[in-house]
Amino acid sequence: MGDAGSLPGLLPLEEGAPPSDDASNVIEARNTGVLPYQRLVSMVRARTINSTVAIEPDQIQPASLDLRLGRYAYRVRASFLPGAGVSVMDRVKELDGLPGVDLTDGAVLEPGAVYVVELMEAMRLNSDTFGVANPKSSTGRLDVLTRLITDGGTAFDRIDKSYSGKLFIEIAPLTFSIVVYPGVRLNQIRLQRDRGATGGLLSQSETQKYYDQGQLIRSSSPLPPLRDGVLVPVTVDLRGSGPNSIIGYKAKKNASRVDVTRINYYDPRDFWDKIESTNGRLNLDKNDFYILATREDVGVPPQTAAEMVPYDTRSGEFRVHYAGFFDPGFGWADGKAGGSKAVLEVRSHGVSFTLEHGQIIGWLRYAQIASGFTEKLYGSDDIKSNYQGQGVALAKQFKKWPT
Repeated sequence: MGDAGSLPGLLPLEEGAPPSDDASNVIEARNTGVLPYQRLVSMVRARTINSTVAIEPDQIQPASLDLRLGRYAYRVRASFLPGAGVSVMDRVKELDGLPGVDLTDGAVLEPGAVYVVELMEAMRLNSDTFGVANPKSSTGRLDVLTRLITDGGTAFDRIDKSYSGKLFIEIAPLTFSIVVYPGVRLNQIRLQRDRGATGGLLSQSETQKYYDQGQLIRSSSPLPPLRDGVLVPVTVDLRGSGPNSIIGYKAKKNASRVDVTRINYYDPRDFWDKIESTNGRLNLDKNDFYILATREDVGVPPQTAAEMVPYDTRSGEFRVHYAGFFDPGFGWADGKAGGSKAVLEVRSHGVSFTLEHGQIIGWLRYAQIASGFTEKLYGSDDIKSNYQGQGVALAKQFKKWPT
């Protein structure tokens, strides 16, 4: 965690200090869209993004902000939304969440349980800016469901316009027990300025142009049409580089716990079974968890950001992505997509489901970056980018699969 000097020019929250009254100058924009790196820096300086501990430089991504766990986790009887006029902590008390579990020396969060943790960061948004949250990539690949909650909230992973207050995270490990500490980053937030009919999403004409130019996906097969004019289809790769190549992983049950702070540490064979290419078909056993990848290379041009639609019953009763946000620059170089697959976190709900190689498994939705550019790009030398150039890949806590 940081101190007052951890991010030059940024101001840590002083105990009891109110946010700047000049918030409108911070998020003033010439257009609508996802707020880029430099706007997020300005919001931290003006304390419209607040924190109980100084925000660290690498929390601020090209178009998103990593959020950090506070000190206490509250185990509650069930998932919940507070509802209008009700605080998160009031609901925690009602659901037998007190006393909290101190995370200072590390605490184990168990599968099948639901925990609520107050985050270090807080927000003060204006009337045309809202926030959308999602798990970080490593969180999703550990099969940990996280959802942001706000006081008075009526939807998960959403910070409403004009919201001012604390942020909380619901954590529900689904396969592995995880060990967490204060300051651990399990989810992230992107802030979007909404002035216009599209709400910052790319128009049909812009999406089609980038799609036709090969900036959004690269494929050796003919490109299928966009869905609804704006959703970019991606398909599943069940053949890999040839017979017996690894095309995915299936999580083992009753594996050991994972300390999320340990990087490149665990032998993947203790937690996963590898899936090798055979006949281009894979049966998803109901309620089991799989890591797969797209057949296409995915790209996010610098003037855009992207998210994957996580669940659509028209493609099957399965969820394909928990961590669905892609920062500007992901998989993009020299004006085109190339070299980075979208990793799919797949779980079939209720019934088993058979996937076929090349089947459409999800859709990408692109939004514009406010002001048209960001001062930082995913994959650049000054941004830690764990998954640039990735194929089918496990979370960063695991070593590479032995050859």
